[in-house]
Amino acid sequence: MKSPVHRFRDVERQAACLQMEQQQCVSVSKATSAPMWFVRDACGIVCGVITWLLVVYAEFVVLFVMLLPSKNLTYSIVNGTVFNSLAFLALASHFRAMCTDPGAVPKGNATKEYIESLQLKPGQVVYKCPKCCSIKPDRAHHCSVCKRCIRKMDHHCPWVNNCVGENNQKYFVLFTMYIALISLHSLVMVVFHFLYCFEDDWTKCSSFSPPATVILLILLCFEALLFLIFTSVMFGTQVHSICTDETGIEQLKKEERRWAKKTKWMNMKAVFGHPFSILWFMPLTRPGKAHGKAESYQYVV
Repeated sequence: MKSPVHRFRDVERQAACLQMEQQQCVSVSKATSAPMWFVRDACGIVCGVITWLLVVYAEFVVLFVMLLPSKNLTYSIVNGTVFNSLAFLALASHFRAMCTDPGAVPKGNATKEYIESLQLKPGQVVYKCPKCCSIKPDRAHHCSVCKRCIRKMDHHCPWVNNCVGENNQKYFVLFTMYIALISLHSLVMVVFHFLYCFEDDWTKCSSFSPPATVILLILLCFEALLFLIFTSVMFGTQVHSICTDETGIEQLKKEERRWAKKTKWMNMKAVFGHPFSILWFMPLTRPGKAHGKAESYQYVV
């Protein structure tokens, strides 16, 4: 076996190799710096736009087909307020998940000077990502779409055009939860509206013609059922991933657990903030400092 000194020399040799690529790494870092996080991926942008259009379509059918023509003013006000509030929270969560840095490792920092500034102890090893020229912390993985290494990367989601990682997992969980809730709410209202139209004259239950009303309601029912199933599964998967403190990639690759095990409640606070409050459910607020949250950089010994 190698002694700690020999292993430290191996690190020094790696640093010397990285010095040869220093200029390349610095040029990459300058070329990719941007004031706002946004992934320029055509597929992701299209999926993000489709997500907003589907919510707008549901908003149109709920308001102009079911609520405004209703004779019960209280029913319209209550359901309109609930649906619009959930829709706003869903779109706000989607925007924050899409435009928040998921935990990208600084690009092009794999230089000799930076490694020396880390003051590594003998036996500590740093890993360099050859694709984005950055020092790769423990539990970070490279995303081929974002072209960056992401801390605690769970997966890349085209529907939010971003990776789900350490900094935006809260917003992604809220997005799936609120989409599931408005989908369920839409389904319930569609059922009640169909029953109302069957009991009353179809020409009086909507401002549209009976065939157009039926088509609009069926399309909304299909959309709501599809996304209710999809987002409910994603929400449950994300909550399970948070409670076990194991990302989707780590579960898929069956990676060896090298980090400290914490309670489920501590893992939840690490994502949503500390202490527990109604702000957990607000996409407009950033998670506060949580007890037990991992450091930005950890190196495998």
